[in-house]
This record gives sequence, C-alpha cells and structure tokens, in this order.
Amino acid sequence: MGTFAQLTRRDLLVGAAAGLATGAAPRLARAAPEGQLTYAVHVSLAPAWFDPAETQGIITPFMVLYALHDAMVKPMPGQLQAPCLAESVSASEDGLAYEFAIRKGAKFHNGEPVTAEDVKFSYERYRGAAHELMKENVAAIETPDPQHVRFKLKKPWPDFLTFYSSASGAGWIVPKAYVEKVGDNGFKNTPIGAGPYKFVSFTPGVELVLEAFDGYWRKPPAVKRIIMKVIPDESTRLAALKRGEADIAYSIRGELAQELREAPGLGLKAVVLQAPNWLYFPEQWDPRSPWHDLKVRQAANLAIDRDGMSQALFLGFCKVTNSIVPYTFDYYWQPPDAIYDPAKAKELMAEAGHPGGFDAGLLYCDSSYANMAEISINNLAAIGIQVKLQPIERAGFYSAYGAKKYRRGIIQGASGAFGNAATRMASFVVKGGAFAYGSYPDIDALFAQQAEENDRKKRAALLHKMQQLVHGKAIYAPIWQLGFLNGIGPRVGESSFGRIPGFAYTAPFEDLTIKSA
Repeated sequence: MGTFAQLTRRDLLVGAAAGLATGAAPRLARAAPEGQLTYAVHVSLAPAWFDPAETQGIITPFMVLYALHDAMVKPMPGQLQAPCLAESVSASEDGLAYEFAIRKGAKFHNGEPVTAEDVKFSYERYRGAAHELMKENVAAIETPDPQHVRFKLKKPWPDFLTFYSSASGAGWIVPKAYVEKVGDNGFKNTPIGAGPYKFVSFTPGVELVLEAFDGYWRKPPAVKRIIMKVIPDESTRLAALKRGEADIAYSIRGELAQELREAPGLGLKAVVLQAPNWLYFPEQWDPRSPWHDLKVRQAANLAIDRDGMSQALFLGFCKVTNSIVPYTFDYYWQPPDAIYDPAKAKELMAEAGHPGGFDAGLLYCDSSYANMAEISINNLAAIGIQVKLQPIERAGFYSAYGAKKYRRGIIQGASGAFGNAATRMASFVVKGGAFAYGSYPDIDALFAQQAEENDRKKRAALLHKMQQLVHGKAIYAPIWQLGFLNGIGPRVGESSFGRIPGFAYTAPFEDLTIKSA
C-alpha cells in the first residue's frame, strides 16, 4: 500500500477545519433542549427507512436518517463530503486505500462509543442501492484499532468516497452489538443510532416520535421532541398547519401552495431539489412493444407539457433540465432544451406505424405525485397513447420499482439521492442498476471505462458521452427537477430547509429552533 497522505482541501476538509465547515461549535454549556416541533409528512413512513442498510437510491429515507443516525462522512451545509463520525480521512497515494479516524467522543444513543468494528459491520451488512458495485471494488476492511478503519480497494476507484459518503447508506453507522442482539427486524422496530435524535415510538400510518440526544457530538439539539405525523392528504396538511397542529408541512402544491403563500403568519419554503422526475419505458428492450421504437419514445418526450405542469402544481418553481442527472452534479452534461410539440409527436407516432396511437397499459407512480402523473396521462392521450393511472404508496412503489416488478407500461420515477453523474448512471441506466430494467452495451462499456479513469478531463468526456447516449436513445422522458414546496408555521425559528443544497427535507435536525415567546 502506498504512503498515506491527507486528502487535499478541494477533496475533503479534515481535522479542526471540519468543525467549522459543518457548523459545529465547541461543546459549551447551553440551555437544555425544550419544546416540540410537529411535522405533517406527505408520505407514510416505512420502518425500512430507520435502517441505513436498506437505503434505496432515493432521498426519502434521509428524511429520517438525518435525525436518527449519523455517517462517517455526509453532506452538510457548505460541504458535500463533511467529516462527521469520522474526524479525518486520508488516502494512499496509489488510490488503493482510504483510512478513517473515528471522532473521539462519538457515541450511540445507548451510550456505547462508535468503534471501528461498528463501521466495518455497518458496511458489510449494507444491502441497499449500489451495494454490489461497492463490494465488487472493496478488497478488504481493516480495523487496526477501535479508532481507525481502513478500506482497501481492488483497484483505484475515483468514486469510492462519493458512494460511501453520499450516494448510498453504507457509511451510516449502526451499533454492531445491539443489531446482533435484536436482529434486523428488532432493529427496525426499535432503532438505536448515533444521530441528534433518539427513537421514542413509531405507530405505522400515524406518527414517529423522536427525542433529543444530549450526547450528540456536534451539539445538543435545541428542540426537545420531534413528532412526524403522517398526513397523506395535502389539504389536511395545510389545515393542520393553519390550526397550529403542525409546525412544518411537507409538499403543499398548486392552489393550496398559493393559499399558503397568502396566509398570514405562515411561510412558504421552496427548494429546487437534486431530484429530477421522469417517465421511464421498461418495455423499450422488448422488440414486440411499441416502446422498442425510438420514434415512439421521442414522441412521448415531445408530448409532455413540462412548463404547464410546473405552473399548475408547483407555482413554476421546478427547473426544466431535460436530464435525469441533477444539473448541480459533478460531470453533468446539459442536453438540448426540452420541447413541447404535440404536433411533431403525432408525426413521429404515424412514422412509427401508430397513427391512431396504442394502449400502453398502466402508469405506475408514487401516490403522493399522482397529480403529476394525471397531467402526463392527459398529455400522452393527446397523441394517442392511452394509459391508466396506478398509484402506489411510496415505500411500496420504490420497493417494487427496484424489484423490477413494473416490466409493462410506464413508470413515473424520481430520485433526489446525493452523488454525481456516475452514481446516477449506476442506479438508473447501466446493467445491474438498482432501477434499470435493461441497458445498452455501448453505455455499459463507457461506464466501465469511466470507473477506472483517474484523469478528470477524460472521465468527464466519458460521462458526458454516456449522458448524450441516454438522451439520444430517449431511454427516459425527463420532466424537471422538482420545486419542492413546504409550509412553516409561526413558532419555527430555524427550519433547516435548503441548508444542505439540493436536499428535500429539514436538516441538520440539531439546528432546528423554536422562536422564543
């Protein structure tokens, strides 16, 4: 193994500077946590989201993970790869090893210290998005002492830290002894983490109750108790906010968003997420399907009124990029502008042999975004593509999407997961991807090349070519990056919305405050 050298400041801030970058302050005496903030959550909370090992290639689980758990390195305000449970990271000069020094004083909610064995255990039990890719590249994990962990790679892998710190849940640490004692199901029922909030109770379909962990290394939370109430109906969420029954309400759209914006004492918080939404055509690899024809997929792209949908549902806050890769991601390639042209779409349908259209079956979607899907269905019907809506509750939808159960019809998908262009390709485009129902050999070959390319300019060229092919083949019909609209009540001081760029939800939780009376 080569000599270890501290990563450059451009790659990762470590040591004393890390505390400043993540907003940490010296642990001075401060007031005990007090008060309660209640959230009106737009989706039903799933116990799988309480366990980092099951993190899917979407952002939703992090709504809970940022409260309950902590990671070695994770996105924080001002820094995409901020040292957290790790106080420093170093890499060998040959790129074959990364060593993490665990922060002194970091501990789990049961008082046990975070150790190297916990870090190794958490990585080895990880079975979420990109777990196969990560394990294919890691040769061994060494724990020379309780405060140090060394990941040895089979070959240089430029994206190791990106996958470990942000594009997966593999770097979020759970207590080995406790998990082994209670088992995986027991852990999801009563999770213990190392985050700013401790688990109190969970009532499926009703609420999750969390309490401040005074021993959190960064700083004790200011708010004593967090309650996440499940309220799937949008108008009911807004009503709860107006009545003071909720302090923060996720996802308020359309006319309700305008009503929220005009309501005295309430605030509208709009965040453009690193979350492109799209339509996906899983039948495109079936020669018998109309979707196998490029012209049909191009027609579907031309049929979608993206700007009209954004205005109708999100007050125009969405950003149309025409890509499934967030425009803020490293190695992003900007495609040509998306065009709304139903007349041209009809011409392409006729050229493809479907002048009267065809029955496309079902359009599967996360039920919390069924209103988006309804507009897409109307747009597609205008060019002769008939499809019926099949909304599914979020946890079940993404579980089935990843299990490749939606092989016929259309899928309306999205991902706000952290990462870069390569991580997005890994999950949604290339062979073996968690949400890829098929792949193209030319794109797969480029992905393998870029994974081993250490020259940044050459790697960028390869990833740009991949994105150009995804666009040219119309594998997806990208819609836009979501303009996520949320409401905050008059009691909220710091809401923590938008503090981590591109992140959908409130975080860091330990920074939340309640206004003084």
